[in-house]
This record gives sequence, C-alpha cells and structure tokens, in this order.
Amino acid sequence: MHLLLLTRYARLGSSSRIRFYQYLPYLESHGIQVTSAPLLDDRYIRNLYTNRPQNPLAILRAYVQRLAALLHSRAFDLIWLEKEALPWVPALGEALATHFAPSCVVDYDDAAFHRYDQHRNPFVRALLGGKIDAVMRRAALVVAGNDYLAARARQAGAARLEIIPSVVDADRYRPAPPRPPAGFNIGWIGAPVTAPYLRLIQPALATLCQRSDTRLTLVGAGRLAMEGVPLESRPWREATEVNELQQFDVGIMPLPDEPFERGKCGYKLIQYMACGLPVVASPVGVNRQIVEHGVNGFLANTPDEWVAALSALRDDPALRRQMGAAGRAKVETQYSLQVTAPRLRALLLATSN
Repeated sequence: MHLLLLTRYARLGSSSRIRFYQYLPYLESHGIQVTSAPLLDDRYIRNLYTNRPQNPLAILRAYVQRLAALLHSRAFDLIWLEKEALPWVPALGEALATHFAPSCVVDYDDAAFHRYDQHRNPFVRALLGGKIDAVMRRAALVVAGNDYLAARARQAGAARLEIIPSVVDADRYRPAPPRPPAGFNIGWIGAPVTAPYLRLIQPALATLCQRSDTRLTLVGAGRLAMEGVPLESRPWREATEVNELQQFDVGIMPLPDEPFERGKCGYKLIQYMACGLPVVASPVGVNRQIVEHGVNGFLANTPDEWVAALSALRDDPALRRQMGAAGRAKVETQYSLQVTAPRLRALLLATSN
C-alpha cells in the first residue's frame, strides 16, 4: 500500500510528530509505503514559538504545494490527513481538489472545529463554522484522540469513527534510575502557546515555592514569568525531552474548562506517566480519564486543591513512587505506541481496500 501523508506541520510541530511521524518506522517496516507532504515547514513553527512574523509568500507557496499534492493524489491508495487539507479555506475547495482522490483517513487531536465555530468574527463563524464537520462527513474514516472529538465526528455524520489516544514510545520514555533527594521539582513540558495556562495556578505555585526545597521547571515554555514563582525555563529538544522529564518529581497540567481545551488529548500527562511520575491536572476533558484520582495522581480544580495535591506528593516520596508506578503501568497498557501502532496499521489497510 502506498499512502500520502498530509500533515499540518513538519516534525517540529508536536501534533504532527505525535499523531503521525512517530508511527512511520512501524508502518514502513510492516508494508506501508508513506510519502509525506507537510503543509508548513519547521521554520513556520520556529517563528510561531518565538513570535517572529510569518512570511506570507512562504505560506502562499505552501498552499499551492498542498493543492498540487491533492490534485496528484490519485496515484496513491489512501490519503492520511491531519485535521484539514487547507486551513482557513472553505471545505468546498477541499471537496473540489479531492474529487478524484482516493479514500481519506482524517485525524484529530484537538478541537480544530472550535477555531472556526467559536471564532470572535461572525463572518468566520458563518463561512467556516461547519467546515470541519464537512471534512469529517466526507472522510472514509475519522480517527479521534478522545471522546470529545469523537462526539463531534458523530454529530457531523462521520461514516466511520475510531478513537486512538495520543501515545508515547514506551521503549523511549522510561522512568529515571533512583537518584539522591534534591528538593521537590514540579515540572511542566509543552510549548509557548500553551505555557500561559500555568498562570491559572500561579497562586498555588507561589504558596508552594515559599519553601526553599520546592522549585518549578518548565521545558519548552519560552519566556514566561509568574509573580512569586521562581522558575527555571529550559528549551525543548526532541533529543533531550525524556532526560528533562526524568528530572521532575511530579508533572502538572493546568487547563481552563473551555470548549477548545476539552478537546485536548492530555499528551503531557502521558509523557510524565511514562517516565514514572505522579501527575496533578485540571479535571478537564480527557484528563479525567487519564488521571485516576488518588491512584496515579490527583485532579485539582481550586488553588487549595492544587496546594493540597502537590504538598502531599512533596511530603511523601513513597506516595510519589506508588503513583508513578501506577501511571507507568497504565501507559504500557493503554497509551503506548506498542499498543496503538498495530491497530492503526490495520485501520489504514482496511480503509484502503
């Protein structure tokens, strides 16, 4: 089988890397030939994360190249698409471009539809509010990262739907060897666009960091400051991210309970748990399924709940080890590449037939 992979980003884009590129070695070693054609290159992501202006000509060129890929897609057995072919363009354009294309599998790891139907501009809502629904409806298969996204696909009238969570390679993400105590390190990993969520728990972090043995380490947050919270911000690199995670004592994931955030797939929680860490997270969306309160971590909503959860973990190393082991076991059985890759391959093969 020869598959055309149309991702939103090149490998530096986390959604494309996690939902697509990490599967390619397995797929290609099991008889599926993949031709990748990302819409936006790594330069776009670097500009996005450093607040540099984007090059309009480069974006126009990317759209032209994507149209060319769609118009030549009949040479392939299947299209594997991330979210939509042409962002911010009505679905009619995609329908025309893919009229003679092969079957399409479309994948969602966030609530892309809310970028349109929740947009503050009424013109955007009117023109594009139903776009993602149309893409879902036309796809031979919709793959959703969680129940919230799957519910939208059902509402849109998707012909076929499967849920595959975002996962890690459990052979690569491993718990750290035991190390001497060196204070309590609260850790967060992500990107500059999601780092502002940390401000939701600034009062709790400020309270916790009043003790000199407690510190906050951020990986990939860029420049972020919070009053009363001393923190260390480190750059994200794919080659070093596991080592960075292994230095944490607990991993955190604060989120607002808003429509777009309910569609997130909780990937950072899975990263933490794979490295044998307990977690504390807001009870939003799929976080409620990933975090078993009191088993592999805690769900915390109010500042007092965040302080209580993190204080309990700070003061009880045995509890951290117990919860970390439970989280690692859950990743191995539910959130690992080793579990989902064979299933994904079977779905792609079945859809191409």
